Amino acid sequence: MSHGHDPQAPRKPFNARGSLVRRCESCRMPGLHCICDYRLQVTTRAQFWLITHRIEHYKPTNTGRLIGDCIASTRVFEWSRTEPDPTLLAALADPRFAPCLVFPDDQEDYRHRVVSIEQACDTARTPVFILLDGTWRQARRMFRKSDYLAELPIVALRTDRLTRYRLRKPASPEHLCTAEVAAELLRHSGDETGAQVLDDYFTVFNEQYAAARRDAGTPHESEAARRLLDKRRAQSA
Repeated sequence: MSHGHDPQAPRKPFNARGSLVRRCESCRMPGLHCICDYRLQVTTRAQFWLITHRIEHYKPTNTGRLIGDCIASTRVFEWSRTEPDPTLLAALADPRFAPCLVFPDDQEDYRHRVVSIEQACDTARTPVFILLDGTWRQARRMFRKSDYLAELPIVALRTDRLTRYRLRKPASPEHLCTAEVAAELLRHSGDETGAQVLDDYFTVFNEQYAAARRDAGTPHESEAARRLLDKRRAQSA
């Protein structure tokens, strides 16, 4: 069964902190902090396929879903070690695509699979960045336990950027969240427009969610928010 991104699909109840908060059905943000007005989709040459850990999939703080909000053709699959989604397997075998897995090159046993972002995009096919969407511990397990990913080229993102994600404490400031990784991949592959839109949307999400947690009311409109609103007006004109 396909787990392609469908914002209207019924969702498993979220039973952690914040589960009783009234949320927008579309963006999953607390009502007064809805970010739907800032949502802007752009088309990029590279696609993103997210393989999402089932625990992460339903968390409102998950940033992988922001990629699908902004970047057209994004696909989302729920991870399974023993029963991979047949739609994902078919996509991996589709000759129209050149998929690569985004993961750190910190182990010798797979260094031979590592390619640069430039190499990953230097193809007549559609480049695809596959992101393992979960905590670092979950992502490492997904990487090690997924035989169907074992032959894919690996892109190791190298960036000086430090995370701006405020909703969870990372193990290190160098550990970017999923949306930040995608924005940096776009930027390094030369797609500045896509990178800026996703980065701005992530900023708005970050600001609004942090304000909701503080019960601080709607924050002042940031430069990122104004840029998105201006682009939406230009698209509608």
